[in-house]
Amino acid sequence: MTTTTTVPPPPPPLPTPPPRLHRNMADVIVNSTQSVLKDTYDYYIWTLSLSDDRTKGWPLVDSPLPTALYTLAYLFIVWIGPKLMKNRKPFQLTWLLVPYNLAMAALNAYIAVRLLTASFRLRYSYICEPCRQKYDPDELQIADAVWWYYFSKLLEFCDTFFFILRKKDEQLTFLHVYHHSTMFSFWWIGIKWVPSGSTFLPAMVNSGIHVLMYTYYGLSVFGPTVSQYLWWKKYLTIMQLIQFTCALILGINGIRTGCEFPLWMHYVLIFYMISFIILFGNFYMKAYIAKGSKCMEVRYGQCLDDDETIAAKKLKDC
Repeated sequence: MTTTTTVPPPPPPLPTPPPRLHRNMADVIVNSTQSVLKDTYDYYIWTLSLSDDRTKGWPLVDSPLPTALYTLAYLFIVWIGPKLMKNRKPFQLTWLLVPYNLAMAALNAYIAVRLLTASFRLRYSYICEPCRQKYDPDELQIADAVWWYYFSKLLEFCDTFFFILRKKDEQLTFLHVYHHSTMFSFWWIGIKWVPSGSTFLPAMVNSGIHVLMYTYYGLSVFGPTVSQYLWWKKYLTIMQLIQFTCALILGINGIRTGCEFPLWMHYVLIFYMISFIILFGNFYMKAYIAKGSKCMEVRYGQCLDDDETIAAKKLKDC
């Protein structure tokens, strides 16, 4: 008699354990990101408690969004503008450039005079002047002038737009775009947190230089017949380099002496001025020191020749 042995079926396979390791890593990344964003937002809310009450409610000041959006729009136009103008004829904007440049010169003169007169009456120090939230008329005059200086950096975006419309793409240098896209944002910080005190000095000096610059630009639009008499064009870059060097020294001195001013602003000023000194210094060496180098016009570290000189260069290269 044969005995049949029944073999039991094999047990079902154990379920595959969930990829806990991958899930845990994803959770860590998500939680870390949320934590960083929350800490950043909390820090920003805390900084708002330190902002200057006097400029609350002023145009473009309360929120960083307008400044950020205008800056992003500017960079987008810098990118798309030359592409849109590629197959179009350049615009002749002499009728617009002359009043624009002279109006910008007048605005900068207004800013410089307002800062100079108020700081003189307040006996402001040119070495270190703490920012006090005082409602003295002269203090408010300085804050108002700093706001106009900040707003002028938005108007200066037009410099780039005119280059694009005139198809002068060679003038859209890194220095030009870097200068315009950062100054507007940095001075939002100034008008938001420190619209007086030592902030007045770089705004006043830079506005004074811009009076000469925009006057020169407005007159040079008329071409070589006028530009040949603007002998002081070379010294604009020299004045800018002196300005950057003095601002750098003031930033270093502020850290060394413990000037009652936000410490991180001193460090930002130092690194920002170093970048300008390098970029402008490199241009000055090429434009004026190098043998045989000539410039018809200098703007934001770029050698801008007049149309006649540019055409002559193209013929020479052919």
